[in-house]
Amino acid sequence: MHRLFLFISVALLLAPVTLEARRTKDGREVITGDLRTKCYIPMLKGKRVALYSNHTGLAGKEHVLDLLLREGIDVACIFSPEHGFRGTADAGEGVGSGKDEKTGVTIVSLYGQPMDKALASAPEYDVLVADIQDVGLRYYTYYVTLCRLMDACAETDKPVIVLDRPNPNGHFVDGPILDMSLRSGVGWLPIPVVHGLTLGELALMANGEGWLKDGHKCRLTVIPCKHYTHGTRYSPPVPPSPNLPNIQSILLYPSLCYFEASDVSVGRGTEKPFQLYGHPQFTNFTFRFLPQSRPGAKKPTQQDKWCFGEDLSQLSLDSLYRKHIDLTYLVTAYRILSAQNQTDKRVLTSFFEKLMGSKDIRRMLDEGYDAKEIKKTWQGDVERFKIQRKPYLLYKE
Repeated sequence: MHRLFLFISVALLLAPVTLEARRTKDGREVITGDLRTKCYIPMLKGKRVALYSNHTGLAGKEHVLDLLLREGIDVACIFSPEHGFRGTADAGEGVGSGKDEKTGVTIVSLYGQPMDKALASAPEYDVLVADIQDVGLRYYTYYVTLCRLMDACAETDKPVIVLDRPNPNGHFVDGPILDMSLRSGVGWLPIPVVHGLTLGELALMANGEGWLKDGHKCRLTVIPCKHYTHGTRYSPPVPPSPNLPNIQSILLYPSLCYFEASDVSVGRGTEKPFQLYGHPQFTNFTFRFLPQSRPGAKKPTQQDKWCFGEDLSQLSLDSLYRKHIDLTYLVTAYRILSAQNQTDKRVLTSFFEKLMGSKDIRRMLDEGYDAKEIKKTWQGDVERFKIQRKPYLLYKE
């Protein structure tokens, strides 16, 4: 069945473009799925639409919500993910439901409350449309919310349309495949940390591999991007979340996020989140920074304490694109703090296993493995996943 969905989606690449295209950093014009209105607007006429999106759902210079309303589409409600519809809430912060101030459309928050309860409170709808900028990491929660919406649509036989967007980390695959005993809101599918798929490709794979609830499949259509390949260097036009403000932070995120399971700062509460890392005890470093409360990071790690560490913001884009997952920072920090504290309990919490998706990495850190040795242990996972994902690829590698 998934091959049929794939054929339909690829065929849509031939449809004409109706709105303004955007240009990537390397000069290629990438046309996102939401700009290809002739591909999907006819499917929405006369239907009540639920829109899964947030501030990243930009179709050129307007939000996809405004585009749909301008095209005469009945938008029954908006489903919003972590960080809320406007994208301003802190990571993990509960966001309430309400009304969109501009349009009056009902917003149903799917983060910070049970999914079943949230969906039960939503207005009736006939079709789900998803348009949101993902960054291609297993612990980035936007895809988890989409999978759970696909579960609900499969149970009620409602079609799902994904308006695809480029993956800024779509140029590589890296990290261990999730041990499903560690499944959580920061790891939902048996995929590597960096899966290299767009959200549309990942939706096709989840559907085709039977990863939805009880192995169900939903009626899925993906409207692909044009002029995008997995080698395209794509920088999202707006930050996908408050602490990923630029392409440098997005490319460093696969290497720095594991510090979220520690008291090491990754620069939240500074002007360079996910471009720094440091700790008050890293006194051998000369660079220092001061995390402070600010919008999007109201209570940052090591708030109002001087942290010593490394500033990675000046690394060249070429080096960042070659870097992939770099565990050097984690290994360095772990060794310093373990030696000072004489116990790993103050270095990494149990959240680390959920982020990494493996129960083995902490042991290897304890046993003194270096970054390269740890990475070698998951290369088999990477190669197997690359083969497994091939039927679902919409874009050239």
